[in-house]
Order: sequence, then structure tokens, then C-alpha cells
Amino acid sequence: MIRVLIADDQDLVRGGLAALLGLEPDIEVVAEVARGDEVLASVAACHPDVVLLDIEMPGLSGLEVAERLNGVVRVVIVTTFGRPGYLRRALDAGAAGFVVKDAPAAELAAAVRRVMAGERVVDPKLAVTALTVGASPLTVRECDVLRAADGGASVADIARSLFLTEGTVRNYLSSAIGKTGARNRAEAVSTARSRGWL
Repeated sequence: MIRVLIADDQDLVRGGLAALLGLEPDIEVVAEVARGDEVLASVAACHPDVVLLDIEMPGLSGLEVAERLNGVVRVVIVTTFGRPGYLRRALDAGAAGFVVKDAPAAELAAAVRRVMAGERVVDPKLAVTALTVGASPLTVRECDVLRAADGGASVADIARSLFLTEGTVRNYLSSAIGKTGARNRAEAVSTARSRGWL
């Protein structure tokens, strides 16, 4: 039996994935958690072979959890957000698979089996898009500033929250706007999010 842990903050989705995988004769769902920061303790307690992670969860993101589980257990990202930047970041974090939630149930079970067999499984359409879009041009600090700018925070607020000067924040925002091809910082945030760079 392939032992699987499912981490997703949406109860209905988590329960649905568990029910679908539970129908498979060779897969056993051994744990379900709703928060990213609950995954590591659950892995230690339940010893799954494969962990299915959503990307956007409270506590820790699925990408952060994947980094921490790298070399410990096989990870498959299962997400609504089929963004090329997320795919690249997931693979860099050590994930063995990346499947979008609208994939057929049989595809998810097959992905679990293939990952267990040592293969890497990636949604083919998303792989092509990721190759087309390329890697994120943003630096870590530019991403920090864009995240802080999300929601309309002022330059002064961003500077205070990140312990930067206002001039430095303006420079990072200007650079990020240029790199994303945006007209303003709100558009830069939107573009970076839609590509999975944030």
C-alpha cells in the first residue's frame, strides 16, 4: 500500500481527494491536515510515502513545506493555481510532482503511483507554459516589496515593515515594475502573482 498524507486548507477539497484516493486498492490515506504548519508533525507521526500539498495554506505555504520535506518524503503539489512560476518553485523545492486540481481523479492516483516509483510527474500543459514564460526575473527583495505592496500599502508603510528606507522601496518597486512590464505597482503585483512568482 502507498501511504498518503493530504494537506489542503479547504475541507471539501481535502475530503474529496481522500475519498477518491481511498477508492484505489493500492493507496491508503493515512492523514489529512488543513494547515501547512501541521504537515511536518503529521509526517513524523504517520510516516506517509507521499504527501499531497496545496500551495496556498495558512501557517506555511505548500512550497515552504516541500522545501522542508525535501529528501524526507515524496511530495506532489496539487493546486488550483496552475501557474508556471509555482511549477518552477515547486520543482526547485524538491517536489516530485505537480498536478492541477481539475485533473481527472485517475490522473492523480496515477501521479501518486508514478512518484512512488521514482518518476517526476508534471502537468504537461503547465510544463509547456513554464518553459515559455521562463524563470522569475524578480529578486528575493523585489518579491518581498511587491508582497508588502499588495493591498495598497504606502511606500512609508512598506519601508517600515521591511526595515528599508523609502528610497530603497521606491527603487525595488521601480525595478519590479520594469521587470514585469507593468504600468504601476498594483499591476506588477498582479502580474507577478498570476505567473506564480510571489
